[in-house]
Amino acid sequence: MTTSKSPLNILWVQVWVLAAVQGAITLTWLIYNIYLPQLLTQFGFPASLAVGLVLIENALGAVLEPLMGGLSDQARRWVGTRFPFISVGMILSATLFIAIPSVVSLIPPTTVMRSLLPIVLVAWALAMTIFRSPAMCLLGMYSTPAQLPLAVSFVTLTGGAIGAFRPISYKFILSLGPVYTFAIGSFVMLGAAAVLRLVNPPEAPVDRHQAETVKLPLQKLALILGTGFGVAWGIRFLMDVLGKVLKAQLNTDNIDVQMVWIGIAIAIASIPAGIFAVKIGNRQAMLCGICAIIPSLLIIISVGAQIPIILLIVAAFSLIVNGAIPFALGLVPQRWVGLGIGMYFGGFALAMSLFGVIFPQPQAITPLFGAVGGALAFFLAGVCITVSGISEMHRNAEV
Repeated sequence: MTTSKSPLNILWVQVWVLAAVQGAITLTWLIYNIYLPQLLTQFGFPASLAVGLVLIENALGAVLEPLMGGLSDQARRWVGTRFPFISVGMILSATLFIAIPSVVSLIPPTTVMRSLLPIVLVAWALAMTIFRSPAMCLLGMYSTPAQLPLAVSFVTLTGGAIGAFRPISYKFILSLGPVYTFAIGSFVMLGAAAVLRLVNPPEAPVDRHQAETVKLPLQKLALILGTGFGVAWGIRFLMDVLGKVLKAQLNTDNIDVQMVWIGIAIAIASIPAGIFAVKIGNRQAMLCGICAIIPSLLIIISVGAQIPIILLIVAAFSLIVNGAIPFALGLVPQRWVGLGIGMYFGGFALAMSLFGVIFPQPQAITPLFGAVGGALAFFLAGVCITVSGISEMHRNAEV
């Protein structure tokens, strides 16, 4: 097992394995979202139920992400490790994931048994919230704070690269069949869990007395929640605007290939984004990204999706997304890092749930409305990040 840090003070083996965990998370969600309408209709439900289920799952995630992160902090304090949440969560999610197509294939869709499928679907989504925040907390062990954005960039790269192929992966994934495809996702999740447990170094003992004196940083948690909310709505509006502008500019409804290339570019850009954030500071890098992406959103609806504008959006997007986890990890005390990351993911899930409620027909959103909405959302995130920096300066001055 490799635990020695490189000259950059990063445990690269552990970071790469955690990147594989992020890849497994992205892959299983990709499979789930592709198959969900088909599985529902096969079991006698309308395909439209998929939208309602996703809204419910996001709403529950808004509560459970912070809860599981906070509970893992408690486990770290009392047991000395948060790994039980990671192991149990990944094993449970892998088991429920393979159970989803099994329910459809093996159980007759009678009136009594039909309710079993939505229950298993929601249960799997909830199981995924058990381990994500605790797992991302491990990045704080695998890297020094100064080098954290670079370490996170490899996690972002893996998830982004897999997610980038979503627009063109539908036919291929559907051609494999649900049982085989879900089995692949389940085994990938179990394999990532096993390897992560193998390479995870011993955790430093916790000073319980000192931990008890650390108060819950409510203001900082609220700023993290607001940042997650703003980033989520900003991304949702940005992708909607980008897609509609490209369709109008290219005079076609099929822009899958273009979106794949943009997704790949965003994933690859996470590495230079991490390097840049290490050089100037993560908070400053995120604010640079926000200051670049807001005018880009407003410009793209007037001049179109020109290559320089797209490249600027890709660079800015990477700075914002790649900086989120280091931002949450660095803002709260070590005692509450799980809760801090959980608040970011919870804010993200809350935003996505509310977006689906407020905008049930996203196709009706005009590019102008989307651009303004996205700019305001990113501005909200920027305000939260700026206020957090001012608070840190005041705290350091008092010390």
